[in-house]
Amino acid sequence: MKHICVCVCTFKRVEYLEQLLRELGKQETAGQFSFSAVICDNDGARSAEALVAKIGPSLPYPVRYCVEARQNIALARNKAIENADGDFVAFLDDDEVPVAKWLLSLFEAVNQHGADGALGPVKPRYDTAPPPWVVKGKFYDRPSYPTGFVIDWRKGRTGNVLLKTEVFNGGKELFRPEFRTGEDQDFFRRVIQNGCKFVWCEEALAYEFVPPVRWQPAFMLKRALVRGATSLLHPTFGAKEVVKSVVAVPLYTLSLPFALILGQHRFMANLVSLFDHGGRLLALMGINAVKDPYVTE
Repeated sequence: MKHICVCVCTFKRVEYLEQLLRELGKQETAGQFSFSAVICDNDGARSAEALVAKIGPSLPYPVRYCVEARQNIALARNKAIENADGDFVAFLDDDEVPVAKWLLSLFEAVNQHGADGALGPVKPRYDTAPPPWVVKGKFYDRPSYPTGFVIDWRKGRTGNVLLKTEVFNGGKELFRPEFRTGEDQDFFRRVIQNGCKFVWCEEALAYEFVPPVRWQPAFMLKRALVRGATSLLHPTFGAKEVVKSVVAVPLYTLSLPFALILGQHRFMANLVSLFDHGGRLLALMGINAVKDPYVTE
C-alpha cells in the first residue's frame, strides 16, 4: 500500500492548525493508501508544539512535529520534506481545511493521468463577513481548471498539492530561501524543466480561512511589495519586465481617481498592481520596503 505524508508549515496560527488536523482525520482513502502528517513549526518559540502533543495521540493518523527556527517559508518546506517519508508528499497551508476526498482525489488524478503530482483548488472561507469590495474584487479567488489539465510553472503552488517523492530527488536546496514568496513557483519551474508533469484536480478542494486582517489595505499592499521584489529572482525576469514596471507605475497612479469612481474594489485592484510594480522597481534600486520575513498584519 502506498503512503502519503501530508506536510504543513505553520507560524503562530494554532487555532487554524487544530481545525486542519482534525479535518484531516476525516480523509477517505478507499483502502488505496495510508497517510501521516508532518507539522513544521517556523516559530522558534515552538508555539504549535503544545497543540500537536495534546491532540496528536487522539488523531487517527501519525503526526510528527519538527521546528525550523529561522523564519523563512522555503526553509520550513525543506525541513518538512526532510522529516517526511512515504511514496508521496502532500502540502497544505496551516489556514486551510480539505474536503473528505481531498487526498483520494489527488491520488487518483496522479495515477489516471500519469503525472508526477496533482494540484487542487483553494476557495476562501471568511471568519466574518468581509466588506463587499473584497468579494466583488475577487481578491482571494483563485483560478480553477478542468481535471487533467497540465499546468505550467506559473500555476504551481504548494497550498494544495500531492507530489511523488521522486520529484524531490537530486536537489540539496529544494525550495530556495531567497524567495520570501513565490518559492513554490520557482520550485515548479525547475522541476518542470527537468521533465516533471503536473495536472489539475478540480475535485481535490480545500478551503482557506481569510481573517479580517487580510482584507486590510495595509496587509494587501505589503504583500504586493514583497511579491514585486521577489519577481526579480526568477530567471525569466529581464529588461522587458523593467520597462513594463517603469510604464505601469505612472499609469496606475494616474488611474486611481478614475478607479475610485468605479468602486473601491477597482481602486484597490489598481493600487495593489501599482505596489506590485513599485516593489519591483524599489528592489532594483536596492531598497527593501518590507523587512519582516512574514507579512502577517
